[in-house]
Amino acid sequence: MTSYEPQLSRRAFGGAVGVSAAAAAVGLGASPAAAAPAPGDGQNAPQEREFRAARPRPSRRPNILFILGDDLGRADLSSYGSPHIKTPNLDRLARQGVRFTDAYSGSATCSPTRFSLYTGRYPGRTEGGLAEPIADKSVGLDPAHPTLASLLKGAGYATALIGKWHAGYLPDYSPTRSGWDEFFGNFGGALEYYSKLGLGGEYDLYEGDAEYKDLRYYTRIITERASEYVSRDHHGRPWLLNLNFTTPHWPWIADGDTEQSAEIVRRIKAGDGRALWHQDGGSVEKYKEMVEDLDRSIGKVLAALKRSGQEEDTVVVFSSDNGGERFSYNWPLSGNKASLQEGGIRVPNIVRWPARLDGGQVSRVPVFSPDWTATLLELAGARPDRAHPLDGVSLAGYLLRGEKPAERDLFWRVRGERALRRGDWKYYRGKAGRDQLFDLAGDVREQADKAAAEPARLAQLRAAWEKVDAQLLPYPA
Repeated sequence: MTSYEPQLSRRAFGGAVGVSAAAAAVGLGASPAAAAPAPGDGQNAPQEREFRAARPRPSRRPNILFILGDDLGRADLSSYGSPHIKTPNLDRLARQGVRFTDAYSGSATCSPTRFSLYTGRYPGRTEGGLAEPIADKSVGLDPAHPTLASLLKGAGYATALIGKWHAGYLPDYSPTRSGWDEFFGNFGGALEYYSKLGLGGEYDLYEGDAEYKDLRYYTRIITERASEYVSRDHHGRPWLLNLNFTTPHWPWIADGDTEQSAEIVRRIKAGDGRALWHQDGGSVEKYKEMVEDLDRSIGKVLAALKRSGQEEDTVVVFSSDNGGERFSYNWPLSGNKASLQEGGIRVPNIVRWPARLDGGQVSRVPVFSPDWTATLLELAGARPDRAHPLDGVSLAGYLLRGEKPAERDLFWRVRGERALRRGDWKYYRGKAGRDQLFDLAGDVREQADKAAAEPARLAQLRAAWEKVDAQLLPYPA
């Protein structure tokens, strides 16, 4: 595949929607031929069904539930090929919606990707997005910058963020200052799951901008909060919930590991600044336990949504903030978190909207985090801010109206690395400073460097990367 022509397995998207609730629905025609399974997709991938045209279906402006895992690798779900981790709830979500095989995070670490999702722009557009990741109070997401939440709020949505914010610290930065009506969660990049102590030894669980004391396992707490939010009567208003789990981010503590928790807390209080990194702990089995707990927790939130009667009119998007970490199952990808190799930025990505999207579909169109910002704004009938143009491209026309996806480049930049994807071709320069070129259609592991065989293509992609880079803020010295 050399362009962004839709590649849907066995079933085409049906229905249509404009940017207002009154848009007309239109069925699509015949489906393109099914593509071969993507590398890393195992036998546990959702079963795909033969195409049938969807009937026009009326719908209201959707609620939006955006669920983000933390350091979850591309193949850590059974529906994406994991041979040992079982994720029945996320697999069911994929069967009910669309599973993206070539989905990417906006960056290779936590906070830059969150900036790209919250703003719909490259992280390098803003000062806070240059921190990889944010580790102190010196920078954050400028409250004056428009966000997905502030733009939806302006269009009549109720908005909330539950879980990990990681876009700045108090007193200057907070979700409640950037468009979210409600916030319950942690500000920093990591916390100990029971004590809620953060990387600096500070307590880091808040409701709004005030500390909230609860020493139970963190994933349980935010699962309860999210279940309550999606069950609530919002008095006829559509709503946005950003549900940002910390699971399966280190420290490697599962529900019930109180002795391990106490040891890490002891080390934090003794001044060990790297205790939360837990470099002497964890295992493949512990990681499996944490991912499967994440799956159960998401299942509880989705069950609450269904009981509320709002499932049909709620868009659910699931993704990860970057590629996998130490114990993640990333095969066949190279690299992991913090790298712009595929293993550092390719992530699981699922979307479900029962009122509009047929289930059991697989899309091979390359997408990344800022695209979802643009897509959700269009579905909600909210306009982007002209002074802060989006770098993401709305997928609404592709998903709902059968339009050909926009041909564009996917761009990434982190300190010491650069990458750009155009069609199946990827330009990559790692910390060694050598330009490389890979054809991902046949080499998703990025082992067969085509730079010498394709010098003109390499030059084109390098020039395209440098053109975008010239528009971004430089990294501080």
